[in-house]
Amino acid sequence: MLRLLAAASLAAAASLAHAGPREVALQVADSQWNTYRLQGDAKALGPLLSDRWVLTHSDGKVQHRADYLGQLGTGSRRNTSITNEDVTVELHGDTAIVTGKSVQSGVGEQGPFSGTFRFTRTWHWQDGRWVMLASHSSRLAP
Repeated sequence: MLRLLAAASLAAAASLAHAGPREVALQVADSQWNTYRLQGDAKALGPLLSDRWVLTHSDGKVQHRADYLGQLGTGSRRNTSITNEDVTVELHGDTAIVTGKSVQSGVGEQGPFSGTFRFTRTWHWQDGRWVMLASHSSRLAP
């Protein structure tokens, strides 16, 4: 697992060769968001999420931090594949907006899922690290 995280961190840093340390840290945190979900590692994912973090799913369901981490930790929600494309990052002081397209599959409350989604993630720089405040996804038509 550590090798995977180190490789993800190095890849993120390489893709932001001209970026400053906060931008690199954001790319690493956003990559970890996907890695920890694939691994089903709620304990590792927890520190990336604000205590008031909220997820708006593509079906409009709103889910809060404790519920999401609980599902991830028990395996009742798990991703089996996540591939992001067209990712853009906009920094606004201590806030960052990450948008892009994600092709995902996994198992959730309603059973297996797969699809292509547009996502928006809002991050905030606090105490020397990036913490996600919110994530939203919209399913794209096939």
